[in-house]
Amino acid sequence: MEHPRLIEIFIQLAKINALSTEEAPVADYIKSFLMNLGLTIEKDNSDIHTGSNTGNVICKVGSGGNFLMLSHMDTARPTAELVTIILEDKIVSNGKTVLGVDNRAGIAVLLYTMEQSVKQKEKIKDFTLSFTTCEETTLGGSTNLKIDENIEYAFIFDSSHRPGTFINAACGAKSFNIVIAGKPSHSGIAPEKGINAITIAANAISKLDWGRIDNDTTANIGLLNGGSAVNVIPEKVVIDGEVRSFDMNKVESVIQNINRVFEKEAAKLDGTILFTDLWDFKPFTVSKDEEVFKRIEEVMIRIGLEPKPVISLGGSDANSLNGRGIPSINLGIGAQNPHANDEFIFINDLIKSAEIAFELIREN
Repeated sequence: MEHPRLIEIFIQLAKINALSTEEAPVADYIKSFLMNLGLTIEKDNSDIHTGSNTGNVICKVGSGGNFLMLSHMDTARPTAELVTIILEDKIVSNGKTVLGVDNRAGIAVLLYTMEQSVKQKEKIKDFTLSFTTCEETTLGGSTNLKIDENIEYAFIFDSSHRPGTFINAACGAKSFNIVIAGKPSHSGIAPEKGINAITIAANAISKLDWGRIDNDTTANIGLLNGGSAVNVIPEKVVIDGEVRSFDMNKVESVIQNINRVFEKEAAKLDGTILFTDLWDFKPFTVSKDEEVFKRIEEVMIRIGLEPKPVISLGGSDANSLNGRGIPSINLGIGAQNPHANDEFIFINDLIKSAEIAFELIREN
């Protein structure tokens, strides 16, 4: 394989600035790239649900086959001013922006694999390529991805682990929003006439466990906003947080307890709360008996890697697809220090990821 070409494709993609809901330039690049290879491209209507300026990009190779290979098009932070530096063993930015490895590396690997397969006239399997929107924010692209009924499993090229490692289980996350209503009053003249929403919030928060609840479960308040002026008893507080676990029942139990404690503390001071919660993504586990698990193990051994399944406390498009009944694993592609300015990728990890992709589609 022409490794310089793989690096070239990655750098071209990385320099395209496309945050969540702004993925159209990347979608256009992918469309042009694959059409030049003689492939047919379509975009689904997921943008109606996600608010993105493009739908997901879908490419059926042959009939579309029974499996999917997928990467997402958005980055968590801008790459508009990206300056890439190619070192002897890795690719980095100049330290002023992210490199965009998450997930332009995954896209580059899949596009490069298709280009080489077409140019070298390799015999490959029928399968479907998909490139999703909004992974970094809501998983909305994969949640609303158009998927043919013949698709049985999927490989996601997105994990920050190095090639050989793959995520076969991940936690779920449920977000919650609490609006606490108190009563305003002048803090100097008549503080006793007010109901302090911040006091209600503080009392409730102090009576709950946060951080790591147990080995499987975490809880966090990430945003807290309230008050209007220093001389006014605060009448409103808005809190946003999340609970994560591999066990859906544990998530529900923690969420219910948070709701119960806030209601109790609000009632003590004659305040009220409005509590809402929503699953951002649900947990999944792909067992070693699943076809997708067996296939990736076989492929990795074939190219000299030791397969290493791991669990993750983060969410990805694999959560969405597993939630839709499609067994999916997230493959390590080596996006080191994702979302940080010192993000980088080893060149050999790009190469190994492309080898994995090629072996997955090659006719044995």
